[in-house]
Amino acid sequence: MTTTSYDAALPEPTVRTALRSPRMLRTEVLAGLVVALALIPEAISFSIIAGVDPRVGLFASFTMAVSIAFLGGRPAMISAATGAVALVIAPVMRDHGMDYFIATVLLAGVLQVVLGLVGVARLMRFIPRSVMVGFVNALAILIFLAQVPHLVDVPWLVYPMVAVGIAVIVALPRVTRVVPAPLVAIVALTAFTLLAAINVPDVGDEGELPDSLPSLFVPDVPWTLDTLQVIAPYAIAMALVGLLESLLTAKLVDDITDTHSDKTREAWGQGAANVITGFFGGMGGCAMIGQTMINVKVSGARTRISTFLAGVFLLILVVGFGDVVALIPMAALVAVMVMVSVGTFDWHSVRPATLRRMPRSETTVMVATVAVTVASHNLAIGVVVGVLVAMTLFARRVAHLTETHRELVTHPDGSVSAVYRVTGELFFASSNDLYTQFEYADDPDQVVIDLSESHVWDASTVASLDAITTKYERQGKAVEIVGLDSSSAERHERLSGSLPSH
Repeated sequence: MTTTSYDAALPEPTVRTALRSPRMLRTEVLAGLVVALALIPEAISFSIIAGVDPRVGLFASFTMAVSIAFLGGRPAMISAATGAVALVIAPVMRDHGMDYFIATVLLAGVLQVVLGLVGVARLMRFIPRSVMVGFVNALAILIFLAQVPHLVDVPWLVYPMVAVGIAVIVALPRVTRVVPAPLVAIVALTAFTLLAAINVPDVGDEGELPDSLPSLFVPDVPWTLDTLQVIAPYAIAMALVGLLESLLTAKLVDDITDTHSDKTREAWGQGAANVITGFFGGMGGCAMIGQTMINVKVSGARTRISTFLAGVFLLILVVGFGDVVALIPMAALVAVMVMVSVGTFDWHSVRPATLRRMPRSETTVMVATVAVTVASHNLAIGVVVGVLVAMTLFARRVAHLTETHRELVTHPDGSVSAVYRVTGELFFASSNDLYTQFEYADDPDQVVIDLSESHVWDASTVASLDAITTKYERQGKAVEIVGLDSSSAERHERLSGSLPSH
């Protein structure tokens, strides 16, 4: 997909530079408008998932976008009501009602602020590239699958309208980039629908749009331990899911724009935005990857202006021009989201040449991430599974790099000792096999274990060394462990003899 972007020679655009450049400002404004239009049906859909009135999701999208524009650490990233958050906290609404629902959002926001301030964003470095690729590909598939219901059991005119919308989005950037192609597609298809007086599904069919501004909402719940026990599990899940999706999205935008963002600020900013959203009766949310791709990759936005305007335009559209917005055909928005899906998918990762070059473990991690994410419709679960698979395969691969070499050494006094030189990293996966690498019955009375080319990482290794020493001593043989580096020696001295036998 052709994208609009600023000159690579320029530093990362700021709000000030965008305000001084009519071209950049136009890009930001129009990008915000396109995102706002695309947010409306999704916010309504997520409200339905959560079991709340559509205004709860729409107001959440407004307050999240406006708040994160000031508080977030990743410029141009869009935060709003999301499906992942809706799925997590829907049981609270179903079982306990609106007040407990909003209390859950507030607690989740507070937890995110705390997690952000203690540095949870630094954990992002433990997410491998193969998991990120799987995350992106799963996201693209989920975006596409979310459009399928709008293409089933609909009038036949919907299909050519979607095709025309896709054609406009693909072809227009080759002619002009003055106006974002998705906006042109939405306006053109809406005009066609009205002028031709055809009856196709539109935004109004998704749910009733609000006709008033959001107001302050304080949940009427008893502030007791019993209430905390009800909402805490859901609030913790919402906080973790929201942070994971937001930080992964921020990293994705960093890669697309070749810039860096403040992940710690993004983490606590998400929490603060959720607290603000909760006090306005919103359902909370996190970063929206699909809308962010529209903003950054399709429309070319780079600053906080587009994020702020997406929220402002959303409120203006649904409250001030709700009757007009309700007439937008869903076919137009489906066309936009289908192209977002195509543009988001990492096609290079599934090319036969790439798959042949990639280690099987990397491909396995990517496929596992995609499969679990698509099956669960939860990006956070998919990423966690992907990381666990990656850790397991890495441990297995590293464990096989550990080797033990035996040598019989004759000393000047005629005595003989067996010297075992161990190479590689010693941890739970490799040290469990270490116990079987020694010839206990055939070795002489003196045994030396040389660890100068290895490192002791954990208690499992110390326990294995203790077990080896104990087995030799039972046969009347002495064992000397040499070559430990300072860290390994400290760990061995501290734990040796205090662990259960092998």
